[in-house]
Amino acid sequence: MEHFAYRHSDLCCEQVSLRSLAADVGTPAYVYSKAALLEGYRGYDDAFADVPHVVCYSVKANANLGVLGTLARAGAGADIVSGGELFRALRAGFPPGKIIFSGVGKTRDELRDALKAEILMFNVESLGELRALDEIAREMGVRAPVALRVNPDVDPETHPYIATGLKTSKFGIPFAQALEAYAEAASLKGVEVVGADIHIGSQLTRTSPLADAVARVAALVKTLRERSVEVRVVDVGGGLGIRYRKDEAPPTHRDYARVLLPVLRELGVTVLLEPGRSIVGNAGVLLTRVLYRKDTGDKKFVVVDAAMNDLIRPALYDAYHEIQPVAEARLGAPAETVDVVGPICESGDFLAKDRALARTEEGDLLAVMSAGAYGSAMASNYNTRPRAVEVLVDGNRYTIVRRRETYEDLVAGETVL
Repeated sequence: MEHFAYRHSDLCCEQVSLRSLAADVGTPAYVYSKAALLEGYRGYDDAFADVPHVVCYSVKANANLGVLGTLARAGAGADIVSGGELFRALRAGFPPGKIIFSGVGKTRDELRDALKAEILMFNVESLGELRALDEIAREMGVRAPVALRVNPDVDPETHPYIATGLKTSKFGIPFAQALEAYAEAASLKGVEVVGADIHIGSQLTRTSPLADAVARVAALVKTLRERSVEVRVVDVGGGLGIRYRKDEAPPTHRDYARVLLPVLRELGVTVLLEPGRSIVGNAGVLLTRVLYRKDTGDKKFVVVDAAMNDLIRPALYDAYHEIQPVAEARLGAPAETVDVVGPICESGDFLAKDRALARTEEGDLLAVMSAGAYGSAMASNYNTRPRAVEVLVDGNRYTIVRRRETYEDLVAGETVL
């Protein structure tokens, strides 16, 4: 996370001191680096420059309009999984012709809205969805461009909650049923078969599962062409991992492309990619302040003002996030083993457990690193906590891209009987 570094004794996002930022906007706060966002996007765009391609940012990773608008202006497309994400993507400026619609449970209203918007493609995940889309498209007098999401039954070697390419997963059409499903799709009047889609999981740290999955879909495409089903687009999904721990070394964009391009180039298709975490994950931190220290004799706790409602990944996935003091001088303090916990009334409310950290004191600022993906996107109001402010930094300036919620915001849609 080179865009987060110590300058003049403080941890900074680009050229903005996180200490100064906390004084201006308060804590907790999500802080994003524009330069890091663009670097993540351009890494894919450059790596796949040899083939026709669209980098469709996975909106679910971070759906803030400031983040989305930054990527849309850079030329990215969008991968969406709901009608709400379609609304956000259009509001942020993504061209409809660069939007793909994934997800297992698209409602009829969502399908209708996406057809009206004239999006690039639907990634269809079941025969039921295919038939519903055909019916709606015929009612509207249009043809829906579709790819079938095929489940290649490849182990992505990641956390089971974010593995999506196994035959036990709810996602996609089983590989053994793919030819039959494509035959039905090709026979329908309301759909146009344009592509094939795979997505095997998230936070992938090796390229071999991706290579296996793409090889399987390439063989499928060749068989479909022999049967006069012309596939001109292949969506290889997303899921490339990022570095959460300093000693991790996930594949680079170039590594990713090096494995996939020979097969894809041979097919002569337009390649769609759906990266999310690998664009925005290390472009953001969660800034929090130490409220109290607590020592029970058996365990030491550092209580901060951010909580599981701000970053649920540690509680949900037992995920690891580095935690750094904002004050560089604190790095020289003696290390101690602590749990970093928040104010939520749950024992599962923690940001780190049994973590060796340089000693911090009440009032200190901490940065929870790699929080750009699935931080604000999965945030909630549990314990009636307002969601945190979101800030986008550009060089030595910053913009509040989502204001902190107020208590009035939390009850705005409710009624006292």
